[in-house]
Amino acid sequence: MKIALIGFGSVGKGIAEAIAKKNLGLSISGVADSQSGIVEPAGIDVRALLERKRETGRCGEEGISAMDIITTADYDLLIEVTPTDARTGEPALGHITAALRRGKHVVTSNKGPIACAYHTLRTLASEHDVQLRYEATVCGAIPIMHALENGLAGNDIRGISGVLNGTCNYILTRMADERLTYQQALLEARELGYAEADPTYDVKGIDAAIKLVILANTVWGLSTTLDDVDITGIDAITSDALELAEGQDCTIRLIGEIVPEKDILRVAPRIIPKSHPLVVSDTLNAVMIDTDMAGKVTLIGKGAGSSETASAIISDVLFIRDHHVKRA
Repeated sequence: MKIALIGFGSVGKGIAEAIAKKNLGLSISGVADSQSGIVEPAGIDVRALLERKRETGRCGEEGISAMDIITTADYDLLIEVTPTDARTGEPALGHITAALRRGKHVVTSNKGPIACAYHTLRTLASEHDVQLRYEATVCGAIPIMHALENGLAGNDIRGISGVLNGTCNYILTRMADERLTYQQALLEARELGYAEADPTYDVKGIDAAIKLVILANTVWGLSTTLDDVDITGIDAITSDALELAEGQDCTIRLIGEIVPEKDILRVAPRIIPKSHPLVVSDTLNAVMIDTDMAGKVTLIGKGAGSSETASAIISDVLFIRDHHVKRA
């Protein structure tokens, strides 16, 4: 199966490395980053591609754009991993729309277009008889979409709650374990590469809220947007608050929660017992799914990172290859 890869930052390079390293029956016929692109219908030499990117900062020629590859190159499936714009979904939304209109399968880790235009994209994929999959948009390497779609098939999903942002979880863990202030823990997270120079997206709860929107629209078919989520971040949490929780054998975690029957759709710091399944450490994510037959099922794993995101992307690609391309 031929892959077009749009976005060649840490995640894109991680995907290319995985395809080159593993014998998955996949070849990459087109790649674009923000400055350049390359097309090789017979398959791109990934090791040479990675070396060129490292030496020049570009993956290919400056005159070839992402949209050139999406609209004209020979490929079966588009992988879209450009940076997320939570409010507009662009430019990823345009990339995904163009690929679906060409009748190409799409796999993405990009939360923006799925949160902004889920139903439109799903309808477009159906009209063109192709697949749109996005496991990597929620909790990185945790296979929550596959679990909801396959492992828990037949269950009524009553609610979902979880630690959905590794940066916030790291900061709260360090504040509780080492009695750091919020600013000290944030600085440490930045130094380790867990937090961006501008951490607003994470610490204000926006990233976790976008993931809730994706889950709400996917699992319950709702039409929620970011504006529908009650959001409180962790930037006002103090060391004193964590010490008070500690005195009750509890701790504080940023919890995202959806319970449609109770109209609950929120992200907020919560005081929970240390023995609670959602109390995970450092950058881990944890998701609890409340079902009618299986009861409460908790999934724990790494929520970010190039290799972890590549894991989720590759699983979606192989799902499409095995369940749709081979049968066509």
